[in-house]
Amino acid sequence: MLKTNFVQSIKELLTNRYLTTLSIILVLLSAAFIIYILLTVRPSDLQLVTHYTAFGVTHLYRDQWFYLLSFVGFAVLVAFMHVAIAIKLYITKGHPLAIMFAWFGIGVIVFAWVTAISIINVWSPV
Repeated sequence: MLKTNFVQSIKELLTNRYLTTLSIILVLLSAAFIIYILLTVRPSDLQLVTHYTAFGVTHLYRDQWFYLLSFVGFAVLVAFMHVAIAIKLYITKGHPLAIMFAWFGIGVIVFAWVTAISIINVWSPV
C-alpha cells in the first residue's frame, strides 16, 4: 500500500512540469549546498559562535567545528520534506499552494546557504 501511494504521488508530480522542475531545482540546490559544506568544513581547534542570547552571563555561546555538519542534515531534511509536502499539497489543495511551498523550500535552502557562508567566513582561520 505504501509503495502504491508513493508511485501514485510520483505520477501526480510528473503531470505538473512546473512543480517537477521546482522539485528538481530544490533537490539539486540542496545537493550543491551539501557538497559546499562538506568541502569547506575542516577540523579545527577553534570554536565558533553557535547562538546568541541576551539572557545569562555570557551572551555568545560557542561550539565545536562539527556543529557546521548539522547544516548537511538540515539540507537533506528540507529537501525531502518540502518535496513530499509539495506533492501532498498538489494532490489535496491544488497547484498554487504546492508551487508556493516549493518556492519556500528553495528560499529556505538559499537562506541556510547564506547563513553557512557567514559562519564559515567568520570561523575560518586565515
